[in-house]
Amino acid sequence: MRRLVLAAAIALCLPVAVAAGQRQIVQKHDVRVSFEGELLPRALPRERPAPVTVHLAGSVDPVNGARAPRLRELSVAVNRAGRLSTVGLPSCSAAELQQTSSEAALAKCRGALVGHGHYAASVDSANAPLIPAEGKVLAFNSTRGDHPSMVLHLYGSRPVRAAFVLPFTISRQARGAFGTVFTAKIPRLAADLGYVDEIELTLGRRYRYAGRPRSFLSASCSAPAGLPGGVYKLARATFTFPEETLTSNLSGSCKVR
Repeated sequence: MRRLVLAAAIALCLPVAVAAGQRQIVQKHDVRVSFEGELLPRALPRERPAPVTVHLAGSVDPVNGARAPRLRELSVAVNRAGRLSTVGLPSCSAAELQQTSSEAALAKCRGALVGHGHYAASVDSANAPLIPAEGKVLAFNSTRGDHPSMVLHLYGSRPVRAAFVLPFTISRQARGAFGTVFTAKIPRLAADLGYVDEIELTLGRRYRYAGRPRSFLSASCSAPAGLPGGVYKLARATFTFPEETLTSNLSGSCKVR
């Protein structure tokens, strides 16, 4: 199964609990996309947010033996409940991470680290088999102007050394079930022949600021009074390919502790 960088964006912004093994699959013509996620712990307070860690993976699968299309843009809108906090958390810019190894990226920006994982990619040449590549993913807190952002740093050494960064802009919607929107333009790799097709990411960071404990991600289980849990709209992702646009919706559930 091919996985793609969309999972990183979803992982960043999940504000509420995901049921174990929750997965959504959407197909249109010759492309199939899916994403899945889990938030830990699964049991959360009803009235106040608590620190959480999110584990995510996503995929794009070709249909009928065709090669997977290349993702050009990803936009993920998430439930307006829950919180993402960067107050007092160091920031790292995309420029600082360009053309660096994972070790060099950590040496520059370890204080801004909010997640880690791994990825796989393919180089697609005409009339030739796909060339696989793989490497590490590091997620860093960032800013764009006066607005919060996040940068993914991808670095691999097989079959050749390669590094690139993936910035996500963050915006807010005033109405509806979904509040925060993360959007990224997917960069071209290897003269537009290479693309990321697998990623798994764990996001979560506890830190202290002004003498108080804080968490990069926190959530509560806002189930109705008297009920032990609830189900809600979790995220809506829009995947833009050269010739197709697919939208996938994910529901979540949680338990009150």
